[in-house]
Amino acid sequence: MNKRSAEATKQKILDAAHRVFAERGHSEASMRLIASAAGISVGCLYLYFKNKDDLYLTLMQQWIRRLDGETREVLAHIKDPREAVKAFISTTIAFTTGHKEILMLQGKEFCFSFGLDMKRQFFRERRLFLTQLIADGVERGAFCDCNPEEAAKVIFNMLRGYIVSMVIDEEALFSVEDCCSLLLNGLLRRNDG
Repeated sequence: MNKRSAEATKQKILDAAHRVFAERGHSEASMRLIASAAGISVGCLYLYFKNKDDLYLTLMQQWIRRLDGETREVLAHIKDPREAVKAFISTTIAFTTGHKEILMLQGKEFCFSFGLDMKRQFFRERRLFLTQLIADGVERGAFCDCNPEEAAKVIFNMLRGYIVSMVIDEEALFSVEDCCSLLLNGLLRRNDG
């Protein structure tokens, strides 16, 4: 089997696993179901993934890389710190909205603890990225003198709350524009004189 064919088969397996995990959850999914959905033998599946957990973690890594890549691609062309923070927020929300089945899967069964080290690392990297955006804005005078790390925690946790609301309380969802306006402008009335 050549490398291109092997990569195509691996992606076919990941696509099938995504569907099976989303439909059945981790506990009800099996390597046999995933192999069947991918149109391959169970033996072939084991050539690519040692078990169901390995397959699930590979899917998580793929989702993480995709969100990170989309965020970096959007931000690569933005110079204004305010627009960069807005783009970080809107890209995160758009990605999770477009991949809601990932959230549903993460909310099922054991998935909050499964892959916890990978998730913690991902969250740390996202917060650091946001911290750097805010620090740049403070340094350039676009944002008030604040602690960029604490500001990033507030924004990041607000985003996590939004994402959880997508799964359990859709009435709590808000518009990205209103969110960004409030975060960047605050609630306090400014004195014009």
